[in-house]
Amino acid sequence: MAARGKRAAANERRAGRREQSCARAAAAMKRLRCGAAPEPGCLQVWAAECEALAERWRAARGSAHGGAATVARQLRDAFGELLLRMRGLPPALPMMPLELTVLYNSLLFVMGTSDCAIKGEAEEIRQGLLRVLEACGTSGQDLSTEELWQKVLQEVTAEELLAAVHRLGALQAAWWLAASCLQNITDLFKLLSNAEDPGKAPHTGEKNELLTLLRAWRAPAEEASVSLVQSSEDLKETLCTAAAFLQGLQELEAGNFPNTLCLLQEAAGGFCSRRVLAQIYVCLGCCAQRMGKPQTALQHLKRALQVDFQCHPALSHAALVYQELGETDAELQALSLLYEALEKNSPSSTSSSPYFLIRTDLLVSTPILASLLRRRHPPEVKYLLAQRCLQDGRVADAVEHYLDFLALLQEGLQQQVPLDGGSPLPRIPEVFLEAASALEQDGRHQDSLTVCEEVISRTTNLIPRTVQVEEKLEQPECTSLGTGLAGGLLSQKRESLCCLTWRAAAYLHQGWAWTKLGKGKEAITQFSRCLNELLRFQPCGRGLEPADSLLPEVKVLQKIRLLSLIGRGMQFLEQEKHKEALLDFQHGLQISPDDPTAAFYLVKVLWKLNRKQEAADYWQKYLESPAGGDGQQERQGRHFPLYLDSCVKQATFPQNESLARCIEDYLRTTRRDSSR
Repeated sequence: MAARGKRAAANERRAGRREQSCARAAAAMKRLRCGAAPEPGCLQVWAAECEALAERWRAARGSAHGGAATVARQLRDAFGELLLRMRGLPPALPMMPLELTVLYNSLLFVMGTSDCAIKGEAEEIRQGLLRVLEACGTSGQDLSTEELWQKVLQEVTAEELLAAVHRLGALQAAWWLAASCLQNITDLFKLLSNAEDPGKAPHTGEKNELLTLLRAWRAPAEEASVSLVQSSEDLKETLCTAAAFLQGLQELEAGNFPNTLCLLQEAAGGFCSRRVLAQIYVCLGCCAQRMGKPQTALQHLKRALQVDFQCHPALSHAALVYQELGETDAELQALSLLYEALEKNSPSSTSSSPYFLIRTDLLVSTPILASLLRRRHPPEVKYLLAQRCLQDGRVADAVEHYLDFLALLQEGLQQQVPLDGGSPLPRIPEVFLEAASALEQDGRHQDSLTVCEEVISRTTNLIPRTVQVEEKLEQPECTSLGTGLAGGLLSQKRESLCCLTWRAAAYLHQGWAWTKLGKGKEAITQFSRCLNELLRFQPCGRGLEPADSLLPEVKVLQKIRLLSLIGRGMQFLEQEKHKEALLDFQHGLQISPDDPTAAFYLVKVLWKLNRKQEAADYWQKYLESPAGGDGQQERQGRHFPLYLDSCVKQATFPQNESLARCIEDYLRTTRRDSSR
């Protein structure tokens, strides 16, 4: 009984303590609902914790040992937890400046560690503003964002709280800037400016209203008692730089180049890291290039490299400018330097400036900037070197680069390069064919045969017995295979057509390689295989479509057929199989009536068959036509793939002065006889 009495007494004491605790909590809640401050001890503890976290960040961001990014992620969580504890109590005016400061710091870390603006940040800012209104004894749940800001600025009069609201406004602007919502920022800063100076006239009609408002905004003075991880003055400067940069990019995309230059030059003089400054100079260089000022473009690109020697896009764009100027040596040097820099794969240069959470590069992220700053990968640059050497006739260098590129294929190219629309790489079979063309021109005919055999073997099972595709281009936007591969029956047929093109081109190259090796029989066999492959293509159209409306793949197939017929006809001619040669050259002229090579070889074979009048008629016809003019054959190859260039050059009718003299003598004799 005594023990039972003791337990009852203990239970009564615990119940009494619970009642007292509940009473104190109820009293505290009542004081907060009435706008009174929470217990002084709570504010002091929270303020001390905020200061400790901010001090930890100040030490980390200026440390020479690095690690600021890791500390930032830790402090993001710490400030988030502190904010949750503060929001566990109803809002009260005395605590709101500290709560908004904690919210400001928390969101800085959230934005600074996410590398992008996220939707939750805007909602956090809205909740902060609603708690301010609740502390003021009103509400704004149904208000739009602009209306909410307007009401908060009307309700808040205390200087310390107003400063905290302004800082939150700058953070709201940063989030909108990252989302490219420039008009929202303009409207917000009109409200902030009006709250600072109600009698001041609004900034309307300015050339750039947003930048004018940002510059005119007076960032709240930083008091010693306010523990900020990034000052509002720094945030203001970042906003000004990012706004100028973003607007400059928008003007560049719209083609308003003078405005682009003004805005980008202003951004270049702003508050940003060396890496971002180099990116701005790259954009200035691209703008100057589009304005037709290549020398000015080169100056900006060189400046970018001076600011940040690891700004690889500057080298990439410089190569394009040198190509435009026709300075091939400088272009290839720029590409070589770019390849070496990418091969070293050195880490990004670190800046000696402190680590900022809200940075210009975080706020400016647009498709046009991503396109201008697209990072080239070593295989892409190696291919560009090979391609440009081949186009410029530097065959030995081209062969070396192509073989290096083919070696990279063995290492798994798809793991090295994202094969998106921005890559300069063509389809892999085309690269093999270009390599075969380079080897052929370098006299390495056996190696060329081997490379072509690789293309043939890999396409054997990819082509159906017949490939039926509309010859005519139905949709202009689908001119490239890249768009045609999206899916569906049409894309499958065009893919088969491409495989057929590559396979036929491989046989064509082998035919010309055997020709160079003096193996006429083997050459005729490969040319015939090429022509037989092309019989698989069965156009669905009527065959009367204008050349300009044909699919690009169909145009290439026609060119391959013509070159193969000319090649085989030349071999027949050498073997004095004149009738077979005549049929090939006649068929070639049916495919391309204006082709001078087929026409002149037809003249030659007719002359050898003693059909001299027909030969003379063709001779006069093609000498008088535009197709017979100088340089026509060179122009004919310009609109076809690079891998056909060597075939086009080999299918050129050689200068034959003796045949020309014979035909001219025949024509003079014929005219003299007819005049008698």
